[in-house]
Amino acid sequence: MEPLSDQQIRTSFVNCTKGEAKRLRLPLDFADLPWQDLDFLGWTDPGAPLRAYLVIPRKTGGPLGLSLRVPGTTNSGAFKSSICNVCLTGHASSGVSLLVAPLAGERGRQGSSVGLYLCADLACSLYIRGIRQPKLRFVRNEESLTVDEKITRVMGNLEAFAAKVTA
Repeated sequence: MEPLSDQQIRTSFVNCTKGEAKRLRLPLDFADLPWQDLDFLGWTDPGAPLRAYLVIPRKTGGPLGLSLRVPGTTNSGAFKSSICNVCLTGHASSGVSLLVAPLAGERGRQGSSVGLYLCADLACSLYIRGIRQPKLRFVRNEESLTVDEKITRVMGNLEAFAAKVTA
């Protein structure tokens, strides 16, 4: 992913008001992000942990930003595991969260939303590259896909989610 400026990020959001986009807090490590290892930018608001954001690069039209809600904590069993719908990484109980995006436009203002199960730390790019390892209670299944094929899958899954938000 190409590095983005603060302004590029704030103007990319399609499912929140301009005021909300202006007030959002960027990641604490924004200046030190490993842009070369990111396929998209995802973070939880450092001041409001129930808010998260995704910025997806696009070939045309500039980046697309999505505002998300993170559910409160849930009771999950110690042996429960989950899989991220974007990168297909398996995680132990709290490693995957349901993130909910209000739809863009009038339907979103009326309360309509769509959800997606994502890595709770939004680090899918790091998992598919093997830079970060999930905390699992079982042996991780290895895929035969190359990193480039995994990136293509991640971006396709994110683009499909973004299409639902912007439809």
